Amino acid sequence: MRLLGIDYGFKRIGLAVAEVEFGVITPKPALAATGTLAKDAENLSAIVRKEMVDRVILGLPIEEDGNLGKMARVCETVAEHLRVKGHVVEMIDERMSSVEAEAHLRQEDLKASQRRKLRDGEAARILLERYIDHLEKA
Repeated sequence: MRLLGIDYGFKRIGLAVAEVEFGVITPKPALAATGTLAKDAENLSAIVRKEMVDRVILGLPIEEDGNLGKMARVCETVAEHLRVKGHVVEMIDERMSSVEAEAHLRQEDLKASQRRKLRDGEAARILLERYIDHLEKA
C-alpha cells in the first residue's frame, strides 16, 4: 500500500510518501498553500495521482483540551474536497507532530534555516509513521 501523509498549514503543506510493504517513508518538499482550500485540495489531488497513492493520511490538529478548533475544521474541509475527487482519506491526530519533527531535525545538527525547510515534510513523515503503527497494532 502506498500512502500520502499531509500536514496541512496555512503557509506550507507538509508531504511524505510511504511504501508500507517496504517500511519506507520519504518526506517530500513542502507545497506552498494557496490561501484557498479548494485550490489546495486540487493541488493535493494532483500529487495523489502523480504519486499513485492508495490512501491519504491527513493530520487532524486536535487542541490540547481534546476539542476540534478552527484548524481542525479547515483540515476536515480539505479532506472532504479530496474525498469528492475520489480519494480515500483518513485523518489522524497530529498533536505534537511538529514539535517532534523539530526535535528530530535538531538531532541532525541542522541550521535553523535548513530545519525550517524540512520541518513540514518531517511532520508528515511522523503522521505516516503513527498511522502505520496503528495499522500494525489493529
